[in-house]
Amino acid sequence: MVTIYSLCGKDGIHYSPHVWKVIMALHHKQLNFKIIPVDFSTIREIENGAFKSVPVLRDGDRVLGDSFEICEYLETAYPDAPSLFDGEGSRRMARFLESYCLTQLHPPLAVIAVMNMHNIMHESDQAYFRAKREERFGMSIEAMAEGAPEQRKILRERLAPLRAILNDHPWIYGDTPLLPDYVAFSALQWCWVVGVRDVLEEGDSVRAWFARCQDLFEGAARNPAPH
Repeated sequence: MVTIYSLCGKDGIHYSPHVWKVIMALHHKQLNFKIIPVDFSTIREIENGAFKSVPVLRDGDRVLGDSFEICEYLETAYPDAPSLFDGEGSRRMARFLESYCLTQLHPPLAVIAVMNMHNIMHESDQAYFRAKREERFGMSIEAMAEGAPEQRKILRERLAPLRAILNDHPWIYGDTPLLPDYVAFSALQWCWVVGVRDVLEEGDSVRAWFARCQDLFEGAARNPAPH
């Protein structure tokens, strides 16, 4: 069975967008897997200290730590399972969307979700998270959170490329969900699992697509604390 290590909050909530990318890929490939929860203090214990971040995936003797590399590995290792790609074009689209999410969506989402993330963490993680975020942004996380309304506007503007595609198509690349969908979905799922569930407006094609993604695999993504 495939094993994945995931950052987990005090109520069993898995809140890493990169982990959710892999979770969706594993479901798509129809693979059995188990999730081992970790917190910030125990990441360094994963696989004898070989990794500093999650996700980390072990499949037999193979251990990988980059979410996109994990997805590419699953595609190669399990060629008879449903494919995550529809040719090289969809692979490149997934790579592009990963960069788009990291540079355009994650920054506003980090502000929008900051207090919810803090509140769902174990107490030991809260202190670490606060110190790191306040060092990075030069302000308290409470002050960061005050910028959430403006960041919501920015996020909705930055979703325009996705919206343009999804106005005319049910999925990002073709007529069925593939890794490009899971890459983009995982960024928004990050906010949803920590309890911020109103960033997408009614009537937005991105919101309808997000709901379709959550309905996949018998609604697996609607459970913020999968096992």
